[in-house]
Amino acid sequence: MTKAISSLANPTVKAVRALHLRKAREESGLFLAEGLKIVTEAVETGRAPRILLYAREAADHPLLKAAATAARAAGGEVIEVTPAILQKVTRRDNAQAVVGVFEQAWTALDALDPAAAGTWVALHRVRDPGNLGTIVRTADAAGCGGVILVGECCDAFSVEAARATMGSIFAVPIARATEAEFSAWRATWPGSVVGTLLSATTDHRQARYVAPTLILMGNEQAGLTPDMAALCDVNVKIPMRGRADSLNLSVATGIMIYAALA
Repeated sequence: MTKAISSLANPTVKAVRALHLRKAREESGLFLAEGLKIVTEAVETGRAPRILLYAREAADHPLLKAAATAARAAGGEVIEVTPAILQKVTRRDNAQAVVGVFEQAWTALDALDPAAAGTWVALHRVRDPGNLGTIVRTADAAGCGGVILVGECCDAFSVEAARATMGSIFAVPIARATEAEFSAWRATWPGSVVGTLLSATTDHRQARYVAPTLILMGNEQAGLTPDMAALCDVNVKIPMRGRADSLNLSVATGIMIYAALA
């Protein structure tokens, strides 16, 4: 049976709202995904919602029914809620009519198989969840093997990051590592490791990309640190022809991914 909740004080509603906080996500191992499209992407990749909230207006949508069936089969809750609850849960006035709560899925660094794809992405100290989510989406579109978060990064399972992936959060393996762990793992990498530096002299189009290629990108403000740059086989630059002296991290990463694929 489908539950119905109309009170903002309901414990389940409070628990779902709390997933905007990193502490709550880390303690519960859960995260929030907004919208029927993203929930459907999850279900199609075998990830059933632990909690599925929906507005009455969406009740008859066949994709919602499929998601509800998957949630119930996995022991999850399916709950009809009011528009006011969805606004509070999503913190948006134009809230989506469907919201799902899912288990986070991290891939262990040593479980990644370099031979599984020709291109991979590593991000050092990425700070902006929108950038991170967009990079995950781009990695998915390009068929990359996974995204590795190195050092202190923003949370890949924050509401903002998950939203920016447009569902690719369920399709792309995501690993995390300290700088020391990444350095040790990189020593076993069978292909090339290519980083970007403003001070580099090699054009990104002229670099030699040996598959599997690991694209290593630095922080939005500081770029790659000297220690990270030293881990690369080659550091390259993306030429700037206008007045701007740099690119947004997600844009630059997309350019590098497709350069490696060329």
